[in-house]
Amino acid sequence: MPQLSHAVYFTLKKRTPEAAAKLVASCQQHLTGHPGTVYFSVGTCAAEYDREVNDRDYDVALTIVFESHAAHDAYQTAPRHEQFIAENATDWAKVRVFDANLA
Repeated sequence: MPQLSHAVYFTLKKRTPEAAAKLVASCQQHLTGHPGTVYFSVGTCAAEYDREVNDRDYDVALTIVFESHAAHDAYQTAPRHEQFIAENATDWAKVRVFDANLA
């Protein structure tokens, strides 16, 4: 079974550096260290990259690579993940999720 890349792009209602920093800190608190995590990263949109091909309609990018689909599925219902959603969802204008099987 392939590893699964779970990439999430958050567009915030308040598109300020402070709001982005708050969400990054919450990701680091609630979404790190889940069983089956191979890789974790979170950060803000790199505003200096403004080429025609750059999608800049987000404020915070989260990437987690899981060792398996089962690890990802367990993460989705984990209490810390659910707490993250409960604490932050009202701040989101849009959330896009890209799940990909890795070669």
